[in-house]
Amino acid sequence: MKKTISRISGVLASFAFVFTCNVFTSCAPEQKKVTPADPTKMEVTGESDAELTAPPFVPKPVGNRSATKLKVKMEIIEKVGKMADGVEYVYWTFGGSVPGSFIRTRVGDEVEFHLKNHPDNKLPHNIDLHAVTGPGGGAKSSFVAPGHEVVFSFKVINQGLYVYHCATAPVGMHIANGMYGLILVEPEGGLPKVDKEYYVMQGDFYTKGKNGEQGLQAFDMQKAVDEKPEYVVFNGSVGAMTGDKAITAKVGETVRLFVGNGGPNLVSSFHVIGEIFDQVNIEGGDLINKNVQTTLVPAGGSAIVEFKCEVPGTFIIVDHSIFRTFNKGSLGMLTVTGDENKKIYSGKQQEGIYHPEGGTIHTMPGGADIPAMKAANLAERIKFGENIYSRTCFACHQANGEGVPNAFPPLAASDWMKNNVDGAIDNILYGKTGEITVNGKKYNSAMPAQTLTDEEIANVLSYVYNSWGNKGKEVTPAMVAKRRK
Repeated sequence: MKKTISRISGVLASFAFVFTCNVFTSCAPEQKKVTPADPTKMEVTGESDAELTAPPFVPKPVGNRSATKLKVKMEIIEKVGKMADGVEYVYWTFGGSVPGSFIRTRVGDEVEFHLKNHPDNKLPHNIDLHAVTGPGGGAKSSFVAPGHEVVFSFKVINQGLYVYHCATAPVGMHIANGMYGLILVEPEGGLPKVDKEYYVMQGDFYTKGKNGEQGLQAFDMQKAVDEKPEYVVFNGSVGAMTGDKAITAKVGETVRLFVGNGGPNLVSSFHVIGEIFDQVNIEGGDLINKNVQTTLVPAGGSAIVEFKCEVPGTFIIVDHSIFRTFNKGSLGMLTVTGDENKKIYSGKQQEGIYHPEGGTIHTMPGGADIPAMKAANLAERIKFGENIYSRTCFACHQANGEGVPNAFPPLAASDWMKNNVDGAIDNILYGKTGEITVNGKKYNSAMPAQTLTDEEIANVLSYVYNSWGNKGKEVTPAMVAKRRK
């Protein structure tokens, strides 16, 4: 009897298994495997000259176009450029900008690369494109002396965002002087459409002089070997994406950032303050991570980050190795305009006083021993002061001087500033704690003392006094020196 029951149970179980399999296989539509076309065998149609752009801009998307013969014409230019206010540097560039020109291709394109080395240049160079499958990424075929041009070709067979850089010895020195950029290989049919796209690339620079030291600065090989940069910046210089050079978007728009890291040494912890990346193409490849706060971008690597702008404001772009941002220059801005959305962000601040590091005056590390660039007139003083403000003051007082409600007082249209020039100087020299009333509202917070030179304090206060509705006046180094005594 038991054997009979066991046999019946086994038959029923087998029937159930077969029934279940038959139900699911019969209900599901037959799936046809789609094998992607082999990029190495893709035929090309026609030819065209590649559109090349300097940062922060990118060429138009490739869209649905067929694979084609794409001619990339790029010139290497050695040129003096601005590293920071009053600081110049001899950059070695692909296309005249740091980073170099953005190149946009699609899978299957045959790229005919024309690389020229300007006759006024002093050194030979070449190019290693990480998108190239071949010896040296093209470096072996592209070595070019000043006044000469080389042509080589390659087929792009892997989609993704790739770094290119000079690979002429000493390789690190060529990269450290700005010889890097990005090449994008889009898939068939192109990337999904977004509203805004921008090009952001980080690099570390090694100057003989200290950060902020004035004049034309030479490259320091020992600092590069020791991996101790004086500057870590986006798009080649301090302030390259701040103020009127900030990238822009509107509320409701989706932004895609093509992010690279030229190095040559440091890894970037890329972050946009006040935004979360809806998706990140990790290391510029196929792997997608969602809802990311900060993404690592290795030296010689990249990432593609996308997010939707939900509320207006100034969003600060940083390397979250944060002292690099506030002391070495890796700071950019995304300005978003449009209607507020109080459900997403109310803008309210909690009442009360909070001193996480105590209520005493804190001294900011800085370069008071470094001579500041002397302004020849008020216009120059304001210009120099804007740069100092963007790296020293904006975090608390905000990009437009509006301050933070119930925490940091506004500098824009400030009645306190209007009537307290000496007090404004003292606050920078010695710091400020305790209550202060500005435009009828009370604030009780702590401001650290700033170790800025007399010239720098005069410059930044002159910028403040001539911005955001304040009645223009000039603060001079002599006025600061008097208060310092």
